[in-house]
Amino acid sequence: MKQRQTPKSLSKMMEMDLDRISNLPCHVIDQILSCLPIREAVRTSVLSTKWRYRSAMLPQLVFDNHCVSPQNQSTFVNIVDHVLLLHIGPVHKFKLSNRDFVATTDIDRWILHLSRSSIKEFILEIWKGQRYKMPSCLFSCQDMIHLELFNCLLKPPSTFKGFRSLKSLDLQHVTLAQDVFENMILRCPLLEKLTVMNFDGFSHLNIDAPNLQFFDVGGKFEDVNFKNTSNLAVVSIGLYDHVGNSFRRLPSSSSNLLKFFAHLPGIQRLEIQSYFLKYLAIGALPGRLPKPCLALNYLSLRISFNDLDEVLTAVCILKSSPALQEVEILVRPEDIAAVGTVDLQLDVNWKCPVTRLRLVKINGISGTKPELEFIRFLLLSSPVLERMTVKPASVNCAWEMVKALLLFRRASVQAEIVYEDP
Repeated sequence: MKQRQTPKSLSKMMEMDLDRISNLPCHVIDQILSCLPIREAVRTSVLSTKWRYRSAMLPQLVFDNHCVSPQNQSTFVNIVDHVLLLHIGPVHKFKLSNRDFVATTDIDRWILHLSRSSIKEFILEIWKGQRYKMPSCLFSCQDMIHLELFNCLLKPPSTFKGFRSLKSLDLQHVTLAQDVFENMILRCPLLEKLTVMNFDGFSHLNIDAPNLQFFDVGGKFEDVNFKNTSNLAVVSIGLYDHVGNSFRRLPSSSSNLLKFFAHLPGIQRLEIQSYFLKYLAIGALPGRLPKPCLALNYLSLRISFNDLDEVLTAVCILKSSPALQEVEILVRPEDIAAVGTVDLQLDVNWKCPVTRLRLVKINGISGTKPELEFIRFLLLSSPVLERMTVKPASVNCAWEMVKALLLFRRASVQAEIVYEDP
């Protein structure tokens, strides 16, 4: 006969059923806590004796707007102080990003505390106030793998020899001198991913990084030079300043286009944004690159069809990319209204098929003669094209443009032209 369970044993079983999470492996509990806002993670310490110190041992600490509760009068500084004071063990990731927090000297104290730990990932986003000057102790964190700074001023000490373990560097709205920027890149031998946006203090992007695979840059600069970048596969580059006549003063034998591609043998994905195509068009323009971009399969161009040099530069890149499969073209808005009287001479300059091109997207055209001529030759030069998507800048030119597109011959029998409303 089955023994009848006592109320006490039933209660114990119910308690075990209700506390199944506590019986999970420690690394699973840590993963669960890491997904919670730090405020909620700390509150779990009152659940039971098993949970008392779990939140104090979290290796990843994120302090953002979710830290401060409307019902809690504790300041953001007090919360960070409290968590760091009670923390047990190493801190591998530290992120501070509170949009209501103005940088204070308290950050110096926190970074000093973290520099004594084996910090691997450090993210600091200052959304209010002036550039925050990074304390020298940050540059002693040699276990750092990922560094991300927003609205900061960087002046490393003279003893700084680089971050030997750093693989990812993200600098946005930062100020640093030319030599500091160059040494920062050069002295991070393992650097694989580099993002630099809206910077000042330097104007030449001299990149010497043998392990770099991803480079994303946008800002005002005068020149860009690659060296030892044979592993660089993904590049997105935007020049925010309009290229004036001063940029065009190059010796007749020099070419920004040739210089740019000389050290990018493995480029797979390239995005040319803002005015950077105009920069590439400065100097001698070859019919095609001396060494083709054999791995390039995606190309995005922001272009003015009223600038012959820009168009010929784009044609040169297309002709030099035999593996190209997808192209996206965006017309710069400020150039749309210009009168399209430029003769592209594509019959002479474009005598090479883009043999693998399958998808084309063209955004922001207004139906000018140079734009339509470029599209016509793209259709004639793409034998395996599957789809071309066209989106005009406005509805004013839509119907005439559709009629012109339908009349164009296509090298690919399966190519379809898809029109999208502006």
